[in-house]
Amino acid sequence: MAEVIRMPRMSDTMEEGNIVAWHKKEGDQIEAGDLLAEIETDKATMDFESLWDGHLLHIAVKEGAVPVESVIAVIGEKGEDWETALDSENVSSNGHAATAAPAPVANSPVPVVVETEVAVSHDTHRIIASPLAKSLAKEAGIDLVAISGTGDHGRIVKKDIEAYVEAKPVTTTAPAPVSAPAPAVPAFNADTDDEAYEDKPLSQMRKVIARRLGESKFTAPHFYLTVEINMDKAVEIRPQLNEISPVKISYNDIIIKACAVALLQHPAVNSSWLGDKIRYNQNINIGVAVAVEDGLLVPVVRHANMKSLSQINQEVRHLAGKAKDRKLQPDEMSGNTFTISNLGMFGIEEFTAIINPPDSCILAVSSISKKPIVKGDEIVPGNIMKVTLSCDHRAVDGATGSQFLQTLKGILEEPISLLV
Repeated sequence: MAEVIRMPRMSDTMEEGNIVAWHKKEGDQIEAGDLLAEIETDKATMDFESLWDGHLLHIAVKEGAVPVESVIAVIGEKGEDWETALDSENVSSNGHAATAAPAPVANSPVPVVVETEVAVSHDTHRIIASPLAKSLAKEAGIDLVAISGTGDHGRIVKKDIEAYVEAKPVTTTAPAPVSAPAPAVPAFNADTDDEAYEDKPLSQMRKVIARRLGESKFTAPHFYLTVEINMDKAVEIRPQLNEISPVKISYNDIIIKACAVALLQHPAVNSSWLGDKIRYNQNINIGVAVAVEDGLLVPVVRHANMKSLSQINQEVRHLAGKAKDRKLQPDEMSGNTFTISNLGMFGIEEFTAIINPPDSCILAVSSISKKPIVKGDEIVPGNIMKVTLSCDHRAVDGATGSQFLQTLKGILEEPISLLV
């Protein structure tokens, strides 16, 4: 019997996946373990492997966004009736068969748009269109009944919509004769020009960022603690470290290591709020926020307290590179117990960060700036860095967060302690 393949949930936050490419075509023989397609989730582009043997009888969605659990393909025996299997699946999941498409309303200025895959009648044919084609047709006010699909089995795809729009005649009114040519630069129209804008659809990543951080900000009671740290000795010791290190140590590497050491002394900060309990994590896994084109990814440096500065540097570089290429795997973005967001490279002097669930805290790291400081009885220039700890008050109290920051401050102001 044919197997109906649905969009899998490939991460815990995934609501829909974007089919980037199919590696098999309809009619191909498939074995379990074969790579079927590339699917973009909210976090990465991942390979989707077949769990079934047979032939790829039908590809329901060539490309575009598909909700989790929606049909994307059918695999079965060669020559098997995949339409019957698909109809049976639709009846079992919906409780009734698909209804016929509504006919256009007479004299209606806008044709009726078919938004879902429907059977026009049992005697004619089924209108099949990709999600992208449906979206484009809806925006253009086009009835899919009027379009002939060029995809497999008459499927309507993006290029069919574009071709229809280009071929559709446009009725225009001939302009009245003018005595002089129009000006090269049109005059500003206060009624329309000040409303110019561009709408950009949300990416999978941006949708999840909006949902998760919205939940965090408005569910977890945040409070913030800020301290100034004198980085003079860190600035002094870094060139010495790089003389003997196989890789170039960054300030971010030093901060990650310092946080890991400080968390060992303050396990309450290395905790997770789980609703009915607080989990005090014994492993120290630090998430490092990485800016990518569509938003933010947080790869995780596991057991950061057990790693050297050079090991942390190499791991962060490797994970950040994969993040920017959207190649991070789920296990490389999970298990964090504490998160660092560093905007120092952008010259930001102070900011607050939203907690990355299920962590109880996140550290916002700002730039190192030259400022006057008091040493003894003298005012001298110093390298000052501000850090702000955002805390979930359900799990961490003010005194607990303050003690952690004092420990972190002491380590960074005497970074030689990281080497012993």
